[in-house]
Amino acid sequence: MAVSQEQVLSALTQCFDPEIPVNIVDLGMICKIQFAPAPGNQQDVTVDVTMTSKGSPAQNTIGDQIKTILEQIPGIRHATMNLVATPQWSPERLSVAAKRQLGVE
Repeated sequence: MAVSQEQVLSALTQCFDPEIPVNIVDLGMICKIQFAPAPGNQQDVTVDVTMTSKGSPAQNTIGDQIKTILEQIPGIRHATMNLVATPQWSPERLSVAAKRQLGVE
């Protein structure tokens, strides 16, 4: 059974930027999710992520969290984070929930 983009996004709400108390989905850090077939009716998943600030020291921690969280989903063999510079993160990428949580309106 194929894993969907919605399942990946739902799982990634458990992943937090250690510097900001909001999950990476609501922060708008997820740019793209790519699936590739893998042996045994599984999938490999690559998540393109833009950091909230250039050179963020949290990138390794977030990458590790993404891998750990997604590889627990049945049907995902390997998960990796691809750090991207474009699109650049900005506050406009915040979800309504994140804006409320951070007091940004």
